Amino acid sequence: MTAYAIAHLHQPTLNEDVLHYIERIQATMDPFGGRFLVHGKEVEVLEGPFPGTVVVIGFPDIERARAWYASDAYQAILPLRTEHIPGTAFLVEGVPAGYDATGTAGALREAAGL
Repeated sequence: MTAYAIAHLHQPTLNEDVLHYIERIQATMDPFGGRFLVHGKEVEVLEGPFPGTVVVIGFPDIERARAWYASDAYQAILPLRTEHIPGTAFLVEGVPAGYDATGTAGALREAAGL
């Protein structure tokens, strides 16, 4: 099942380190089947505060997403971003094709006794 690496970058600013990070990140993702789905686009905020921007990278599965993040190649460039841009990063699995939220609602109702 597809998995995603998502980063909310609070105050992105460009400098040489950040540009080197951007120039080198693709090569760290390629061995794990990662590809940018959202990168460098302006966020259209509909609800609540959301300073900054978002990055979404898709991977074939959660194992490859974890392996990419933990890889020596990515860990070597990660400080180029984290030392200059505050933010939050996380991995999350997607839902299967044909997913219907009503099934999740039913399971949540049952678990909560509602």
